[in-house]
Amino acid sequence: MPDTAHFPHHALRVATYNIHKGVQGLGPTRRLEIHNIGHAVEQLDADIVCLQEVRKLHRAEEKHFKNWPALAQADFLAPEGYQAVYQTNAITRHGEHGNALLSRWPVVAHQHEDMSDHRLEQRGLLHVVLQVQEHRVHVIVVHLGLIPASRIRQVTQLLDFIAREIPPDAPLLVAGDFNDWGRRIGRMMMVKGLREEAQSRTPTFPSRLPIVQLDHVYARGFRLGGQMVPHGRIWRRMSDHLPLVAQFHFD
Repeated sequence: MPDTAHFPHHALRVATYNIHKGVQGLGPTRRLEIHNIGHAVEQLDADIVCLQEVRKLHRAEEKHFKNWPALAQADFLAPEGYQAVYQTNAITRHGEHGNALLSRWPVVAHQHEDMSDHRLEQRGLLHVVLQVQEHRVHVIVVHLGLIPASRIRQVTQLLDFIAREIPPDAPLLVAGDFNDWGRRIGRMMMVKGLREEAQSRTPTFPSRLPIVQLDHVYARGFRLGGQMVPHGRIWRRMSDHLPLVAQFHFD
């Protein structure tokens, strides 16, 4: 894999990655990628890793793949010394999946809120409070819906959650798969003081030929320090998304 450690170590390094449940391909030719993703997460060397489409369990896949991990995927992917926090968004016939956060820094608290907008898509947000040196940092991991009108309602719910649950002066990061091909959500976030690196778009999807940035890290109470996407054949194989890595400095 290519080296992705391009940021200074005194910066807070944050990654967001939709791992596609650790499996790629369809039908009998599908392949298990969760072991490669585990090595990839280590190589990202991020202080905070925000993950979407993370399996807690899947009974059918566990039977199909002989080397299916014994641990839930969030715990399996956590590098040594990291804490893993997971919350289920969707319960399916064979199991459940949701969002996760892996952190080098101590976890103070966490909670989940259902963001399902209609019965065809089960969505949620994961809110985690971290102790980063002397700072209490709030991190929200999201995976928004596929229907444009649903996403707008979900962002409105997200912003209401922030206003209700997070002190206005607290450092805040909102990361995940926003499923948005335009800029409307970014404008909604900016109105509430949540910014991202705006020098240029950083495509993350589809991983084999990325043309659009669906994955974002928005911040409040930080100075932006740049973002990057790792490229290479192995990254294209592991998921339909590429990870996005951003760095921040405290204001």
